[in-house]
Amino acid sequence: MYPLRVSAISFLNTAPLMWDFEHAKHPEFEIDYTVPSKCAQALADGRADIGLIPAAEYAVIPGLRIVPDVAIAAKGAVRSILLISKTPIEDARSIAVDTSSRTSVALTQVLLEKKFGGKRPMAPMAPLLKPMLREHDAALLIGDPALLCQPLGCKVYDLAHEWRTLTGKPFVFAFWAVREAKLGAIPAERLAQTFQRSRDHGLSRIDEIVTQWTSRIQLSADVIRTYLTQNINYFLDEDNLAGLELFYRYAHDCGAIPKPPGLRFI
Repeated sequence: MYPLRVSAISFLNTAPLMWDFEHAKHPEFEIDYTVPSKCAQALADGRADIGLIPAAEYAVIPGLRIVPDVAIAAKGAVRSILLISKTPIEDARSIAVDTSSRTSVALTQVLLEKKFGGKRPMAPMAPLLKPMLREHDAALLIGDPALLCQPLGCKVYDLAHEWRTLTGKPFVFAFWAVREAKLGAIPAERLAQTFQRSRDHGLSRIDEIVTQWTSRIQLSADVIRTYLTQNINYFLDEDNLAGLELFYRYAHDCGAIPKPPGLRFI
């Protein structure tokens, strides 16, 4: 039954969540790092038992349960989910999208239809800003490529901020999900506590994480610290859950997901 296969995301914003898995012995888990979309696909295909999945994937992958109170969310601006446009976004004719996260693409659809003048064609492309804007009027960048981009002369829209101004609610980008067939491998309470404790330990060691990441990514220590402590929220509290459920309703309205899913926890 062991180890449980865990598919995790290789972005800066996941560093606090992964603290215990990288700094303590957890022989009951085997970790594999990838991008959000591939993380969700591994869970859907049965190649992973637990995954840190984009919120929209929960609506299309059957047989999942959510680990309570752990998320990657934003109460305001997130800084790492950016829509970058050569014109005001209302005038953009087409958008290149990094498909690393189905949630960010779905959020773009929602904001286009409910705030920015209606649906536009969206074309999947590698997350390279110059080629994206060479072929299209706007580009969606996600995660570390968004943090590192230099969109000189462009309009920049932080999608979590735009969601907040539209709805008054925070936005949940991702959370841990477990395949129901694996729930018996570890008692549910112990499983939830393992992921919650790892998050708590990571948040108590932000200075160490900042030091580690300044050698991995071309961002200053102050930018990394601010991003992890002020832009990203790591909890599935009541307010975040309300934002998540509203996103599912709006995404369904826009045809981005088949139907709003019920939230089922371990």
